[in-house]
Amino acid sequence: MKKTPFNKPFMTGKELFYIAEAHFNGMLAGDGPFTKKCHAWLEHETGTRKALLTHSCTAALEMAAILADIQLGDEVIMPSYTFVSTANAFALRGGVPVFVDIRPDTLNIDETKIEAAITPKTKAIVPVHYAGVGCEMDAIMEIAQRHNLLVIEDAAQGVFATYKGKTLGTIGHMGCYSFHETKNVISGEGGALLINDARFIERAEIIREKGTNRSQFFRGQVDKYTWVDVGSSYLPGEVIAAFLWAQLEEAQNITQRRRGIWQQYHRGLHALERQGLLARPITPAHCQHNAHMYYILLNSLEERTFLIEQMRKNEVFPVFHYVPLHSSPAGKKYGRTHGEMTHTNTLSDRLLRLPMWTGLEPQVDDVLSLVFDSLALTLPKKIASAI
Repeated sequence: MKKTPFNKPFMTGKELFYIAEAHFNGMLAGDGPFTKKCHAWLEHETGTRKALLTHSCTAALEMAAILADIQLGDEVIMPSYTFVSTANAFALRGGVPVFVDIRPDTLNIDETKIEAAITPKTKAIVPVHYAGVGCEMDAIMEIAQRHNLLVIEDAAQGVFATYKGKTLGTIGHMGCYSFHETKNVISGEGGALLINDARFIERAEIIREKGTNRSQFFRGQVDKYTWVDVGSSYLPGEVIAAFLWAQLEEAQNITQRRRGIWQQYHRGLHALERQGLLARPITPAHCQHNAHMYYILLNSLEERTFLIEQMRKNEVFPVFHYVPLHSSPAGKKYGRTHGEMTHTNTLSDRLLRLPMWTGLEPQVDDVLSLVFDSLALTLPKKIASAI
């Protein structure tokens, strides 16, 4: 079988040309012509009030934490089943991540658990759109409005996915995107902060530019720029933006191709789900996913471990995902858990992500055959244990 990595960065063919153009323009630092093109494209395509490229989604989350004015002891409600950056961004400001359980269907934060976790110290809710499937944002926004809380969407996996027709990342007060090489549209490392509440726009520009009013200076709004607030260097260089621009030009085609691969997997694994050997992803009817990933849920940690071993022997490299933050050393030190984490604990042990990248189409059937063959080897063990 042909070696099949979990991820293979996709190039449209124009990336190197645009990078050369950026060099020819004589500006490789941030906020050059390609950055401005990316900003305008994101604002037009998503409908956000302001898009700002960052050097990572982590940086976008850190900016959001500063904009939310997270202070020592402020609490931020989020799922435990997420990447460490979701919590780190707020812990760095002295905030306390408050972990709640996830839904068993979408693996998103369980919106019915949020309100009970709110205390007088709660400042924000951070829903994470797992696998590009939207959280129940209507319920989350309603809770936030009643309790005067901010909503910051971690849409790292949700670029160009929608919830009830609204683009993920544009529903809360702020949204954070990732263009990491494992995402749908990539720039190696990279991200963006989407600002949907106009009151945060001016300060966001300042925070992103090391705490200076440099953007206002270049627009002619002030006669010189200086240090006016806290901040850091959150903007990417123009080389990153040039690479990203080539990807954004083909974003629709990339998403369509990934959805085709996702459907190949989904159709091909229906029989195994019917036999009770695994569970396939669930996408609510009001959500449109972006085919960021295709995962399966095995029946036990042991079965997942066995399947990984068998597939890797055949040069196919699936991977599991997060170790829940509430059980991590830093999660215990900096955060706290509210309620039982039943689904987080059990599903994290059973979830396996299959290879997913633009260009995988010819190899999907081979991957599916290997899943079938590997799971078939577990059947005698199941029969023996039943006896």
